[in-house]
Amino acid sequence: MVLKIILTVLFFAVMVGVGLYCRRHATNVNGFVLGGRSVGPWLTAFAYGTSYFSAVIFIGYAGQFGWKYGIASTWIGIGNALIGSLLAWVVLGRRTRIMTQYMGAATMPDFFGKRFGSTGLKIGASAITFLFLIPYTASLYNGLSRLFEMAFGIDYVWCIVIMSVLTGIYVIAGGYMATAINDFIQGIIMLGGIIAVIAAVLNMNGGFMSSLTKMAGITDASASGMPGAFASFFGPDPLNLLGVVILTSLGTWGLPQMVQKFYAIKSEESIKKGTVISTLFAIVVAGGCYFLGGFGRLAEIETVTDASGAVLPAGGFDAVIPGMLSSLPDLLIAVVMILVLSASMSTLSSLVIASSSTLTIDFLKGNIVKKMDEKKQVLFIRIFVVVFIAVSALIAVYQYKSANDDAVKYIAQLMGVSWGALAGAFLAPFLYGLYSKRTTKAACWVSFIFGSGIMIANMIFRPYFPAILQSPINCGAFAMLAGLIIVPVVSLFTPKGNREEIDKMFACYDKKVEVSQKTSLND
Repeated sequence: MVLKIILTVLFFAVMVGVGLYCRRHATNVNGFVLGGRSVGPWLTAFAYGTSYFSAVIFIGYAGQFGWKYGIASTWIGIGNALIGSLLAWVVLGRRTRIMTQYMGAATMPDFFGKRFGSTGLKIGASAITFLFLIPYTASLYNGLSRLFEMAFGIDYVWCIVIMSVLTGIYVIAGGYMATAINDFIQGIIMLGGIIAVIAAVLNMNGGFMSSLTKMAGITDASASGMPGAFASFFGPDPLNLLGVVILTSLGTWGLPQMVQKFYAIKSEESIKKGTVISTLFAIVVAGGCYFLGGFGRLAEIETVTDASGAVLPAGGFDAVIPGMLSSLPDLLIAVVMILVLSASMSTLSSLVIASSSTLTIDFLKGNIVKKMDEKKQVLFIRIFVVVFIAVSALIAVYQYKSANDDAVKYIAQLMGVSWGALAGAFLAPFLYGLYSKRTTKAACWVSFIFGSGIMIANMIFRPYFPAILQSPINCGAFAMLAGLIIVPVVSLFTPKGNREEIDKMFACYDKKVEVSQKTSLND
């Protein structure tokens, strides 16, 4: 217990210390929200990766999908690395950085407003961001409850309070730069922690081959009689596995807190290095989490059998990973605690900066508060950081204390549809807005309404959806893919924007720059 407490206190002290150190970078909006657009490749890549992978992934998704798909759940981590990291950086990184700097855009709604010349779009995007980021933020606390109770024996509420207060301190003090530096430190912990935990868990089951053999011998009604399903290449349910891969991988392309990382990157060289670093980070962390979760059925936890004959963990899917870790040595449990705290706090800080900056810059400024100078904007952003953290913490506590309340069930469902709604609404118009002059304001509106609307409808009228779309994961994946078709089709039949303004906007990509001969041969 002493060891766990010492490591946890040391971790929190470093986080707060970094926040206080970075105060000088957070004196204006550009510095507070984007770190002055001068963040290097290592910090940006780790900020991207740690915002991507939170306790929701490590505890919730790894436990749930590892249990459902066995070793094949590793494909989710591979998809996260190749589509959610590598392709995202290649396709979005450079263009996002160039166009948002040209526009002077600091947030995703700000981009939509300036790209399509519409204040309404900016306000609409900020409303969607506000509605769906709050419950997503609250969901970050859920993965910590069982681990804290297992490791410290303290009430979950105290875990929420401590994490909220300390995250708030370093975000309010140092803004994006403090978040980026802390993300780097937290990312190092996540890399080392996941490797150590995988090695320890496999060793408990006699090594990799022995663990794989045990998984091959597990039978379950959910595998439809397929022998060795949970140790097979594609698992017992490849179609639904594909839906998870699409949602968790392609979804990052439309999430405000992820895309905003590209706004802040320093240079071309940083983009190239960041692409490689981010991809390798995702392979280790995401691949490692889902690979670990794939052996979840070997954990010594209580199980129940449902009406169909499928075996399920008695304490829910969130009990799988803690059950695997409960018999680890104290030092490793302490490492896991810091790992999960790192994953949660890094994502939490990213979400609250995205939420508070959006509400201030895109909603209040110029609409509610007509005149807002730099100092006022930074003050409002800091105030909203406190508000967002407090509201999300209260939702998490309320959900924990009132698990059987109908309102709580809807909160939990809203958390589940948040990712799909945000990415379903924003991915297609953002991508096409960067690449095509033909994309229209009307197409952007249709994507907003369709993406968020279908996810809300799925939450309320789920039994009436086709069987494959009743899962919010599959529905979110469908919303994203449908948006990629809807936006260009609607753009064909709706009025284009001001041609001269759009040409001027896209001219930023053609600006001549001098490069070294190793980059381009001088003919």
